[in-house]
Amino acid sequence: MKTSAVILAAGYGTRMKSELPKVMHPLVGRPMIDWAVRAVEPVTQTPPVIVVGHGQALVRACLGERGVYAEQHELLGTGHAVLQALPYIADDVDAVIITYADMPLLTTATLSQLLDLYAAANPTTAIAMLTITRDDPQGFGRIARRADGTVAAIVEEADCTADQLLIRELNTGVYCFDAAWLRANLSAVPKSAKGEYYLTDLVAMAASQGRTIVTANAPLDDVYGVNNRVHLAEAEAVLRRRIVERHMLAGVTVIDPSSTYIEDAVEIGADTTIWPGCILRGVTKIGKHCTIGPYSQIADSMVADHCRIIYSVIEQARMDEHAEIGPFGRLRKGAHLGERVHMGNFGEVKDAYLGPGAKMGHFSYIGNAEVGANVNIGAGTITCNYDGVHKSKTVIGDNAFIGSDTMLVAPVTIGREARIGAGAVVTRDVPPGATAFGVPARVKDKPSADDAA
Repeated sequence: MKTSAVILAAGYGTRMKSELPKVMHPLVGRPMIDWAVRAVEPVTQTPPVIVVGHGQALVRACLGERGVYAEQHELLGTGHAVLQALPYIADDVDAVIITYADMPLLTTATLSQLLDLYAAANPTTAIAMLTITRDDPQGFGRIARRADGTVAAIVEEADCTADQLLIRELNTGVYCFDAAWLRANLSAVPKSAKGEYYLTDLVAMAASQGRTIVTANAPLDDVYGVNNRVHLAEAEAVLRRRIVERHMLAGVTVIDPSSTYIEDAVEIGADTTIWPGCILRGVTKIGKHCTIGPYSQIADSMVADHCRIIYSVIEQARMDEHAEIGPFGRLRKGAHLGERVHMGNFGEVKDAYLGPGAKMGHFSYIGNAEVGANVNIGAGTITCNYDGVHKSKTVIGDNAFIGSDTMLVAPVTIGREARIGAGAVVTRDVPPGATAFGVPARVKDKPSADDAA
């Protein structure tokens, strides 16, 4: 059965009170509409048709070729919106799923169940739809059934009789239509008193033609719609819970899920422990047997196995196996800690590599630098990499010792096994094996050419 999908995304979302289109508001690292598209992609054979209107440039830029776009110039109801999408649905499509861009909690599993329901129904079935049953109707349309239990219509709350208001089976607005029947009948939907065309009227039309309508109960969370920022926060809470549970079931220990923020694209290896207050964002990958936090933030970074990050901030950086940082350290863009690197509290690294086994003391800044293996960087060391116009590089060779409160004025190279005395201001290269001290630093015991070799 060839299936396509239509996602309605043309509304203004005025209750969000935002310049950003409602469907572009982020939820755990992804725009709301991205969640809607991700739900339908695994169960369809063609890109979904996205019905766009307000803010469509942002929607198109976000999704690119993941969708086909139908523009709804006038917002004349859900039936009118789907009518704009029909020309983009291929003639050989058998079934059409209809859903909404502001329903980010809908899952692929629930849509698969809807499709299975439709596929298993008899040949006269025109519509399969998701319903929910709950005491608070929240203004949803009621499912009106005949005495034999078959669906007769969807009755909007404003049109309900006193008896119909007591109905607790509610319409979610998620459907699977027989594609041929939808093409033949959608243009016949009558105009409402408001001058709009409602998709819900198709249910009564199908029933009057003797066509079958089948229903399935959906999980309450799945069909939660977002209309304002309160709803946005509630939807995010559900997504956060799902993401954390996914990691825990895969072998990650999350000490306090309620205080932990993990975005959807983050990967975490088994036997890693996430302590309270952590924020893991973007395209971040954390290896196995790591300790993260408490209260650490990691964004768009790679953290290898057996690393430890305590009360620190990592942004667009990399840590190799057994590296550790913190408390209160920061890795900025381009920072790379090699294997077994120790970086102490209140240190900062930017656009620099620290080689295997290097130790960086507290209150230090290393920027635009290449640091060799087993280098010791004393507390308060600073690479002075910016002269107000250009940024220059500092190179420190293997096994060098940099004393506390050293200033390395780039461009400068410290040779392997060189030693820099505490408080030095180094403005010139220091040969391998040499000792430098003072302000400005001068070299003592400069090695012979044979020693340097």
